Amino acid sequence: MVLAHISSHLSSPTYLVRFGVIASVPKITTSSLLLAPAHRTYSRLHQLSKSFTSSSAQMAPVDRPQHERYDYICIGGGSGGVASSRRAALYGKKIALIEVSPNLGGTCVNVGCVPKKIMWHVADLADKLRHASEGYHFQGVPEPKFDWAAFKPQRDAYIHRLNNIYENNLDKEKVEYHQGFARMTSPSSVEVTRADGQKYTLHADHITIATGGRPTIPSENIIPGASLGTDSDGFFDLEKQPRRVAIVGAGYIAVELAGVFNSLGSETHLFIRHDKVLRTFDPILQDTLTPWMEHTGVKIHKNCTIKRVEGKKGETLTIHHSGQTTEVDCLIWAIGRHANTEGLGLKELGIRLDKQGDVIVDEFQNTDVPGVYAIGDVQGKALLTPVAISAGRRLSNRLFGPEKFKNDKLSYENIPTVVFSHPTIGTVGLTEPEAYERYGKDVKIYKSSFRALYFSQVAENHKEPTVYKLIVVGDEERVVGVHIIGLGSDEVLQGFAVAVKMGALKRDLDDTIAIHPTSAEELVTLR
Repeated sequence: MVLAHISSHLSSPTYLVRFGVIASVPKITTSSLLLAPAHRTYSRLHQLSKSFTSSSAQMAPVDRPQHERYDYICIGGGSGGVASSRRAALYGKKIALIEVSPNLGGTCVNVGCVPKKIMWHVADLADKLRHASEGYHFQGVPEPKFDWAAFKPQRDAYIHRLNNIYENNLDKEKVEYHQGFARMTSPSSVEVTRADGQKYTLHADHITIATGGRPTIPSENIIPGASLGTDSDGFFDLEKQPRRVAIVGAGYIAVELAGVFNSLGSETHLFIRHDKVLRTFDPILQDTLTPWMEHTGVKIHKNCTIKRVEGKKGETLTIHHSGQTTEVDCLIWAIGRHANTEGLGLKELGIRLDKQGDVIVDEFQNTDVPGVYAIGDVQGKALLTPVAISAGRRLSNRLFGPEKFKNDKLSYENIPTVVFSHPTIGTVGLTEPEAYERYGKDVKIYKSSFRALYFSQVAENHKEPTVYKLIVVGDEERVVGVHIIGLGSDEVLQGFAVAVKMGALKRDLDDTIAIHPTSAEELVTLR
């Protein structure tokens, strides 16, 4: 049985606690690679559940329907499903949520953004400890040595606490939580199969599919030995830090994992099919990050195709690529993700999927079948936790809220996102090529390259680059894109994303007094 109820994405613990839900970037696809069996992910979730066990009190899910009919059922207990079900419950509706994995929160909480951001902090601390000693002359600061094996259970325990927060929030708002595999048997009914084999059926007026996605691993038929590697989920299973690691992929997940391993001292190889990372991002981000990663020690194998992998799991692996070989201790595939739709009964009901396997929806999250909706990664647009959350809440507003919400929907334009690379990236709006394609000669570019003040006391060889780009259009110079890389870019972007969403003009930024000395002030002083 495949994992079909886990939602993917990013965010912060504070965001989780406040809103009961929990960040990511453009979807990466690899058309030349076939999907590996889906049961691997289902098996991994059971492994994760063992890692996250603790003595803390946790409420049990119900084991049978508590109502003859519900107003609303959410299939999937990740960011989107939890947010949508809780919002609907606030309107006094009878709500059921179904999740197949042992832990609520989806990919973001369990094997995604939250534990990933924690590992980014670990890597960032390692860099700053080196700067403290070499640049800022703190005495007695040794070369950082990270104890991966000791840190992992501490990180996992924190994630388990978040799982409990999710479950407690559902209980407080009277969302009925069912643990099991869901299969739609009609547009208004869902069969739940529990882990012990027990089956029962829930009935509802409205059903939302919020089952998320999972990492793609190449088929053994395409790349022999591919199964000797793991994926981004498996990164969090690692009990110890590999001495040598290979990561395949050029997207944000690959870049982030490579940055963590490299900063913590692993010999890090990154295999990419072209000559730059982050190829769906603005060119200035690609052109800045790719050489900097190489400068810091990441061995990027460009224009590379993996032919086969040899060895045994847990031992030395030999990667054959483009006429060469590379030996590593760990291989991680980060080549993209695909939707969890297998076994849900969607095709039988006439719910269409696109060629990537994503559920097709309209601007209001409606599928082809009345009363059935899809939100989050499973519908293939803007694979970000806050997107799933917002889409889920707005859907519940429209279905169950007051008249003012009758046309509530999420706009998928100007969605901000960040990459936790080294240095971090923030981006919102159109890239430069997209802007020229849409607006032609009316496009104007402002940009600035500099070094953050923090690096003034750090050796030249370790001064991270900072590059800011502003894309504007028309005589009024409306801001249609902001793309930044450098220290603190992940935090800087949020406020400027608000400005872009509001239709800010370049003169609005010019009229804003700069905060000095900061990196962010560059965006209001560009000439």
